[in-house]
Amino acid sequence: MSVASPQAGVPQLPGVDDALTARVGEGMAAVATRLSAVVDHDDPFIAGASGHLVAAGGKRFRPLLTLLASEVGEGWNEQVVKAAVGVELTHLASLYHDDVMDEADLRRGVESANARYGNATAILVGDLLFGTASSVVADLGAEAVKIQAETFVRLCAGQIRDDLQTGATPEEADRTVLAGDADDPAAVTAYLSILADKTGALIATAARYGAMFGGCDAETVRTLTEYGERLGVVFQLADDLLDVASAADTSGKTPGTDLREGKATLPVLYARTSQDPADERLLALTRGPIDHPDELAEALELLRAHPAMQQARDHTTRLADEARALLDGLCPGPAVDALRALVDGVALRSS
Repeated sequence: MSVASPQAGVPQLPGVDDALTARVGEGMAAVATRLSAVVDHDDPFIAGASGHLVAAGGKRFRPLLTLLASEVGEGWNEQVVKAAVGVELTHLASLYHDDVMDEADLRRGVESANARYGNATAILVGDLLFGTASSVVADLGAEAVKIQAETFVRLCAGQIRDDLQTGATPEEADRTVLAGDADDPAAVTAYLSILADKTGALIATAARYGAMFGGCDAETVRTLTEYGERLGVVFQLADDLLDVASAADTSGKTPGTDLREGKATLPVLYARTSQDPADERLLALTRGPIDHPDELAEALELLRAHPAMQQARDHTTRLADEARALLDGLCPGPAVDALRALVDGVALRSS
């Protein structure tokens, strides 16, 4: 089974120390090799289905963060590589499930697993990858297994809460604390809490594992864990903005998925505060799922031009500043500089 180049999709971090770049590049190559090995299977069909998204490449953002966090300490080692593989497998498994729930056609620029293999197989392969991730993490000891379990619970809880708003009426959204009034702090707080669970928790664990197994002290581990969770929320907010702003040929995913499913992401929450009669059509389109392709295209066009997009970008920038500020208490060095650059790279995706 062939996989993408070990460096494929790795974000470029301007100004990062050349020696650090070389070390992290070697670590990413080791992660790619291990990842390819653990998703392989004696059954060719299972091997192909399990390796489908691995072969598609992707950003490998979480393993990169694990390696960078380890460099704040003593640097990456075999345990750090295993931890990075476990985190990436957990993420890949969640993508198989997400694409089934979203009825997505594209993922990482290729046909989604559910489109190629069917929903039932995609779900089962996702389960298989979750099991494989647990097996990899088990080699790292009881504490790592506990962290993996707690992360998995948060990931699932966040996804459940997120899915409760799919197709919800405004009245139903109120009952799931996702009211449409972005001026209500509780609505935005609830939305960000969901993102902290469904995306932030795993990215926090990526940073935590890197710091733990890279030999960092307890305080540094705590700081990098908190940084990772804030970074994860920024990552998801930027992803939500891209779902509106980008085209399929540039994002590798089907644009407008959240709108089609009736999910109230931050741009929609801000748009719903408008009292301008000219926004009535946009508000009508975004009050629930959008079934017709022409209406989805219209909603995307209207939302892309709306001030709510800039409001959501500004909110994302503020949270990125908070994540970056957490690094100020760490000893300066190339790895900390790289982590700062990573925040910028994540946040600027939505610009």
